[in-house]
Amino acid sequence: MGDYRIGVIGGSGLYEMDGLEVHEERTLETPFGEPSDPYVLGELAGQKVAFLSRHGRGHRISPSDLNFRANIYGFKLLGVERILSVSAVGSMKIEYEPLHIVVPDQFYDRTRHRRDTFFGDGLVAHVSMADPVCGALRAVLGDSAAAAGATVHRGGTYLCMEGPQFSTRGESNIYRSWGIDIIGMTNLQEAKLAREAEICYATLAMVTDYDCWHEEDVSVDAVLAVLHSNAAMGQDVIRRAVARLASGEDEAECSCRQALATALITDPAAVPEATKRRLGVIVGKYLGSESE
Repeated sequence: MGDYRIGVIGGSGLYEMDGLEVHEERTLETPFGEPSDPYVLGELAGQKVAFLSRHGRGHRISPSDLNFRANIYGFKLLGVERILSVSAVGSMKIEYEPLHIVVPDQFYDRTRHRRDTFFGDGLVAHVSMADPVCGALRAVLGDSAAAAGATVHRGGTYLCMEGPQFSTRGESNIYRSWGIDIIGMTNLQEAKLAREAEICYATLAMVTDYDCWHEEDVSVDAVLAVLHSNAAMGQDVIRRAVARLASGEDEAECSCRQALATALITDPAAVPEATKRRLGVIVGKYLGSESE
């Protein structure tokens, strides 16, 4: 186990931000394969922080091919207790404009091809996902975005689509009729796995476009143009959030840290030893096992 208590998932620009003292890049092996990239370990605002480029530097990994389990497991190995996830999203509401920030509190799953649980192989767990985002961490992100001068929308539902294609116009209009606020391709699996790993999780969603319900089309060029113009804002929000977390004023325990306490349903005596070892870093305090 490590001692990097805060994790950040985002693009390469985040670990190049002013004020970050980089200690090392660490490549981790997990029972679920390789994470997207080496973890960049450093210190920001007096707090040890672990950064991970979600798609790998150079944006090499498609959303459907992301090894979400390895990414979250790696954070757990490093001792991360809170994950701040930065993500580009499309807006499904006219009032959520490009360059705005949304801090969602709900998710809706429209993915089809992804592994999004650590459990199986003789160990069953059913964690609650009624409130999939840590309320305390979400408040920190919202406050930090407001302090940075961003137009921030607190709460809302993030629809996670499969991708890598953008929505059809028919899909986009149906999602709007459901009351969806924003749309993306990555964050739901992160939220589910963070909950299983008893890590607090919240999303800083950067609005890049209106999806095709409003625009003629959505293009990579247009999305990247907005992302580049808003990169400094995203970095500023993360710096402020880390500083607030480092201050200790938000140290109150939340239910995320005990998510497995009432979720493990398998008789401990029936759990295979290999499964106990593989998941020891996650379930060891409940089953008395150690990770491989």
